[in-house]
Amino acid sequence: MSSSCSGLSRVLVAVAIALVSTSSPCPQAWGPPGVQYGQPGRSMTLCCPGVTSGAPVSWFRDGETRLLQGPDSGLGHELVLARADSTDEGTYICRTLDGALKGIVTLHLGYPPARPVVSCQAADYENFSCTWSPSQVSGLPTRYLTSYRKKTVPGADGQRMSPSTGPWPCPQDPPGASRCVVHGAEFWSQYRINVTEVNPLGASTRLLDVSLQSILRPDPPQGLRVESVPGYPRRLRASWTYPASWPRQPHFLLKFRLQYRPAQHPAWSTVEPAGLEEVITDAVAGLPHAVRVSARDFLDAGTWSAWSPEAWGTPSIGPLPKEIPAGGQPHKQLEEEPQADCPASPRPSLLPDPRPLDHRDPLEQVAVLASLGIFSFLGLAAGALALGLWLRLRPDGKDGPQKPGFLAPVMPVDKLPGAPNL
Repeated sequence: MSSSCSGLSRVLVAVAIALVSTSSPCPQAWGPPGVQYGQPGRSMTLCCPGVTSGAPVSWFRDGETRLLQGPDSGLGHELVLARADSTDEGTYICRTLDGALKGIVTLHLGYPPARPVVSCQAADYENFSCTWSPSQVSGLPTRYLTSYRKKTVPGADGQRMSPSTGPWPCPQDPPGASRCVVHGAEFWSQYRINVTEVNPLGASTRLLDVSLQSILRPDPPQGLRVESVPGYPRRLRASWTYPASWPRQPHFLLKFRLQYRPAQHPAWSTVEPAGLEEVITDAVAGLPHAVRVSARDFLDAGTWSAWSPEAWGTPSIGPLPKEIPAGGQPHKQLEEEPQADCPASPRPSLLPDPRPLDHRDPLEQVAVLASLGIFSFLGLAAGALALGLWLRLRPDGKDGPQKPGFLAPVMPVDKLPGAPNL
């Protein structure tokens, strides 16, 4: 670890030690006055707060008359509990020799803090937040100290080209919450997050190195709508908008993936649209469909967002709308002006689809065409083979000189040398 990181750790440990009070023989209260803390299985020393150090006192449990420790014990104003356990928790009273009440001490047992579990996430490329939780329950009041710093960047030659910056406090939002937010982060930089868990028995620190590129996870897309396409019983049109938390800049865009399934079907179909809408062409006619969408940085930085809330739609079961008559006026449509910071979501047109009406699935059409091509090729091949055999085996004419047949010898038998004359 670098020297700057070591210095930061020393500062946090010093602050933690200032909050922890178990190192002195008579610790001061960490929290409400008169409360002291210990660990099960360890020896515990209670101090009477109302007397001077070494003054002999008598110790009692609250509500009991049995003497726990007398003034002649030689321990002065202290009460020692060997191997404290849960039965030792409670309220103790200390009195002087004349029976005057001098102090009330409440004992709580718990465990020292362990290193907390820390995770960070960025919903955009300018800010990120970190959350934490205890890795074990201490049973004691706990505080968290949070800070961050920008890490140094090694150069190509292995030398550091910029000094370490920070540390700065990571403000907890709201105060006391298990979450802190870093604003104005640099997308290409790395940061070191420091979360220190502190309770009356000690402190424990977790250091986490993060970069926005690796922790980027956008919020889910918004405004998901699913609409039928008139006249097409197997089509649905889905549209959505960017999440409001994502700054719209030309260099940082999002890509999307869309999932859909018919009602009562457990399996999802997935596509990756090219824009802010997608036409589903293989919907099940007559069944409502669930659709959801998620987003990711278009350069694949980070991870996919959570899925948006599901939207439902059912394909159209009616015919195509009638054509607009010649000379007629189309229906007027109210159009909303798109906002300046985000494009308007696409709206279905009320005009008929100019493409020919064909309710078959495009994959079915391709399969039919491929089958026709294969059968045509096989038919042509069979015809060519039959024609070749016929031309080879056809008989010669009666009037002309007889030509040797397909199986006739090349030379007549009577012309062979050595053949007898018959």
